[in-house]
This record gives sequence, C-alpha cells and structure tokens, in this order.
Amino acid sequence: MDVDTRLLRYFRAVAEEGNLTKAAARLYISQPALTKQIRQLEDQLGATLFERSRSGMALTGPGSALAESIDAVLDAWDRAERAVRAADAEASKVLRVGFLASAANEKTQAILAAFRKRRPDWRVELRQASWGAPAAALASGEVVAAFMRLPFPNQEDCHLLELLTEPRCVAMAANHPLAQQETLRFEDLLDEPVIAAPGATGAFRDHWIGAEARGGRPVKIGAVTEHPDDWLTAIANGDGIALAPESAARYYARPDIAYRPLTGITPSTVALVWPKAARPTSVLGDFIAAAREAADRR
Repeated sequence: MDVDTRLLRYFRAVAEEGNLTKAAARLYISQPALTKQIRQLEDQLGATLFERSRSGMALTGPGSALAESIDAVLDAWDRAERAVRAADAEASKVLRVGFLASAANEKTQAILAAFRKRRPDWRVELRQASWGAPAAALASGEVVAAFMRLPFPNQEDCHLLELLTEPRCVAMAANHPLAQQETLRFEDLLDEPVIAAPGATGAFRDHWIGAEARGGRPVKIGAVTEHPDDWLTAIANGDGIALAPESAARYYARPDIAYRPLTGITPSTVALVWPKAARPTSVLGDFIAAAREAADRR
C-alpha cells in the first residue's frame, strides 16, 4: 500500500497538537480540508487513528502505533528528498536560496558576486517565500539556505549567520493623520489597526505587530497579508498601519504610502539561515563564506 507523505505529515501535526483547529493553522489549510485528509489516511490504513471529542483529538491504539513510527518514516524521506535535490543542484550547478521581501538589502548583490568569484560555473537561483510560510522551502529542501528576518517559525532548527540589523519604522497611508509627524513613538500606534502576517507564523507575526512592546495591550488586526504587493495595497487603502524594516522606504517606495521613523521598538535583524539537518556541501560552504564577508562586523 502506498501512502502520500503529505497525509502522514497531516497526521503528525494533529497527533502533536491534539486539536484539529491548531493543527490546521500550523499546516496553513482549512479545518474541513484537514479532517478530510485524516479520514482519507484512516481509509487507506483501514483503522481509526483518532477518537474525536469536544476536548480534542486523542490517539487510538492504532494511532499511537503510527505515531511511534512517524518521525523515522518522515525523517528518512526528508533525507532522501534532500539528497535528490542536492544531486540535482550539483548536476545543474544551481544553488537555490530563499528570501523574504528585500532579502539582505544591498548586501544581497555583494554576496552573490562574492559567491560567483568562488564558483564561476554556478548560478544562484533566488526563490521568494511568503510571509504565511516563511520557512516552508527550507524545511522541504527546496532551498538550501535563505535570507530571513528574525524570528521565524522553527528557527531553532537552523544555523544562523546574522548579516545586518536595522531600525524598524512604521508604514501608513500617505493621507493618514499621523503621517504629518516626522517621527513617531510606538505608544502612539497602540490603538491603530495593524497589517499582520497569518497567525500560524507565531513569533514572526508577533515581531511585526510589535507584540513585545505592547505591554499586554491587545492588537487590532486590520488585514492579514502574505505577500509584499498585498501588504502595500492594504496599507495604501488605509486598512491599517504596518511595522517595517527601515529599508522598506527604499525598496517599497510609493506615493500613496508614508514611512516614518519609530522609537520604542526593537530593530530588525536579517540572517542567512540553513537547516541543521541538511548535509553540508562545499558549495553551500562557499555561499556561507561569501555571506560572512559581507556581514556587518560585530
């Protein structure tokens, strides 16, 4: 019997969360879709894996048996998939690197140029990640490394090379009353609706709504976006204000959006990250070395 590894990952998420709603948010799918997938797996295995109740999802005997083996099965498949991707990259001489928004700002091109000097016969292919699943391509092995804003989901599973730190600012519609001020304090924004990343991104979302500086004061979400274009449109439309790295004023300048310096909030850090579980290669090592040369001195 063949089973889609996607179904096994869905099973593991539900088993670990003990709750369909939480598991669905973690997997970025709807709860009805997740329920359907779990039933499909149960049909294929011919066994009931969960006891469903108002309090959550409890493993049955067969479910517990599967849960005991699931990590080994999926880890083995992940290793095999990464090995295939690495072999394909070696054959095509393409290094796939993920990034969010403006990547490492102006350092990005310097890093690529330094890598090309080390590996003139290789090409770097940059793949943009969404704010809804910033680390998904890293976890799947689609990219071997990524330029990421800290913090991000499952950060503890990655090596980090910090490249730069910059202040955060606030972005708002150009006609917003607060846009008349040259500098703002974070406390001035506490009652403003905020443009946010999806809730399942956890600490990543919290960082970009300024949760750590709100003193427990609840945030009003004006819109949820996953991509820069949608984010910019929501800001310009007046759906809410948004925290942004200072460099956003350079990379995402628009006449209908105002960027203002902000005090009372911690800065944003960009790092090159790569999975601890991945097999290190000399090519990745050269890319890391190129990034280390460009990193701000600390």
